[in-house]
Amino acid sequence: MPEDDALADLLAFVLAGRPERLTAAAVAQMSPEHRAAVGPATETLAALALEQDPVAPSPGLRERILSTLRARGDRAPRRALLVCDMLVDHLTPGRPLEVPRARAIVPAVARRIDDARATGVPVVYILDRHAPDDPELEEWGEHAVEGTEGAEVWPPLAPKPGDHLVTKPTYSAFHASNLAQVLEELAVDTLVLTGCLTEVHMLATATDALQRGFEVEMPPDSQAGMSAQTEQVAMAILAAVLPYAPARKALLERVQAAA
Repeated sequence: MPEDDALADLLAFVLAGRPERLTAAAVAQMSPEHRAAVGPATETLAALALEQDPVAPSPGLRERILSTLRARGDRAPRRALLVCDMLVDHLTPGRPLEVPRARAIVPAVARRIDDARATGVPVVYILDRHAPDDPELEEWGEHAVEGTEGAEVWPPLAPKPGDHLVTKPTYSAFHASNLAQVLEELAVDTLVLTGCLTEVHMLATATDALQRGFEVEMPPDSQAGMSAQTEQVAMAILAAVLPYAPARKALLERVQAAA
């Protein structure tokens, strides 16, 4: 019967053993009816499991769990706040690469910058920069040309002494830049990404950061894409991905040694 098939599909989903982040991402894409059914099904199966006699974990599994807990310890994240491409050319109405939604997040980004400075969290500005003859301008239109007013940070978010500036020529802030060196010197392990464009520059930077072992946080109120839909897709992708484990382990060892 159709009801039995639906119940079987629901149970198969709940029992699939996916990592929590992938489960959350999958649930977010379900219809409201299916999404509402996942919680009760999970709770019912958990209640049934608690009625069974406990099974001791194997020595190998127990050691892996303890090893993970020991590695995490009570260490607080060492964050850096990245302000991505909040440039005059992106926030000025009528410019070729205007990002209208970016103007709405200026107050939230400004608050995060102020809070970071007040608490000693490094602030790193990521700035798109192009030579006047850069072929990139043929594809995307003139923007962020070195030496022009359009390449500067939007005035309400202007850098202050002590902040760090990193220029980049393309999507990811790690490509052809000194960002990796700056972050290494700051001894941070977690990046808070703010700015625009969520589905282009920020997604590319976040992907590179995860592969390098960084935790990535992208506050919803401080990111802007070309549309709400593309923002949601980018955010859902990042919610489902963890830092590359070997790179994460090596990064934490370097950070702890520096600290």
